Amino acid sequence: MKISVENNSLVVPNVLDIPYIEGDGIGPDISKATKKVVDEAIKISYGNERKINWTELVAGEKAISKFGTPLPEDTVKKITEHRIALKGPLTTPIGGGFRSVNVTLRQIMDLYANVRPVKYYPGLPSPLKNPEKVDMVVFRENTEDVYMGIEFPADSKEAVQVIDLMSKLGYSIRSGSGIGIKPISKFGSMRISKMAIDYAFANKRKNITIMHKGNIMKYTEGAFKEWAYETAKEYGDRIVNETEVAGKKMDGKLVLKDRIADNMFQQILLRPDEYDVILCPNLNGDYISDALAAQIGGIGVAPSGNIGDNYAIFEAVHGSAPKYANLDVADPSSLTLSAVMMLRYIKWNESADIIEKAFVDTLRDKQVPQDLARHLGVKALTTSEFANSIVQHMAAK
Repeated sequence: MKISVENNSLVVPNVLDIPYIEGDGIGPDISKATKKVVDEAIKISYGNERKINWTELVAGEKAISKFGTPLPEDTVKKITEHRIALKGPLTTPIGGGFRSVNVTLRQIMDLYANVRPVKYYPGLPSPLKNPEKVDMVVFRENTEDVYMGIEFPADSKEAVQVIDLMSKLGYSIRSGSGIGIKPISKFGSMRISKMAIDYAFANKRKNITIMHKGNIMKYTEGAFKEWAYETAKEYGDRIVNETEVAGKKMDGKLVLKDRIADNMFQQILLRPDEYDVILCPNLNGDYISDALAAQIGGIGVAPSGNIGDNYAIFEAVHGSAPKYANLDVADPSSLTLSAVMMLRYIKWNESADIIEKAFVDTLRDKQVPQDLARHLGVKALTTSEFANSIVQHMAAK
């Protein structure tokens, strides 16, 4: 059974077919571990009343060897039909080769929001003195900015044409320059702003901070900031500017702030408890979410979801780490916590809560995979042993 949509809301059957892409490198190991944890959580939460039927789709290296392309049309078709998917890491060549499958999927399905909750769990290693203050959600625009991939190599015909055009407009660009184009639209900026604001209200978050470099890029990132403020006006007095707060009680109102991008990196280190939801263009979101992940144990424990209007793909944040492929040593936490996001997306919150609680209990008992074990100075569990430990902690409830 597939998810359907009625009145712009998801209708989720109790027996649900969900496509998944194992991914490259460590993908098969962490996908197997994650599916086991999710299946057991559903069984504990709902008995035989609810179930996920997993359907494997191929992309990346497996798809190239089988179909000669990293992203077969059938994979896109199936994900679109089911409206949801869980995806392991895929290898993207640097400097050449094929374009990122991750980026292509986001653009084909118009998954315009990359959502990354970054929350410290007790027991994770952290460079901060008070990592428990870190609990933020990054909303990163997913379809525009430099991630549109509009680039021309140095000395190419296209680059020469752009340089010539810019010269006619009064701008001097050195010959032999590579060219990249950074489009940011009002439409794209306002819809990601609305999603972030709606999320903040639904999840009782206290503030949203727009992260931008508008002091330099006035008509792209500066415009993003202005369009975010324009969107906020649609909510009337439910949203207040931080300049209006001055010690007043907010009584359920949302406080809207903005920060210059470079300053924002300082803020998340020195005053993490003052920031709640971060709203930003694509490249800023890529940087800040990884920086935040470093504060709560690394990208190995950072989940993410790519979400559009009634479509979503949940995926591990980290890469495919091919040197650890098929060794059963990789940390599945990023993909497992992304699956928790997926369960919350379909409103199977009881299962999501059980996994999250068992994850914390497993950390508390210092039963962790190798990336965490070397920081904590304890014996490492294999990928499958870590998944089994989470399952045991769920069953012990």
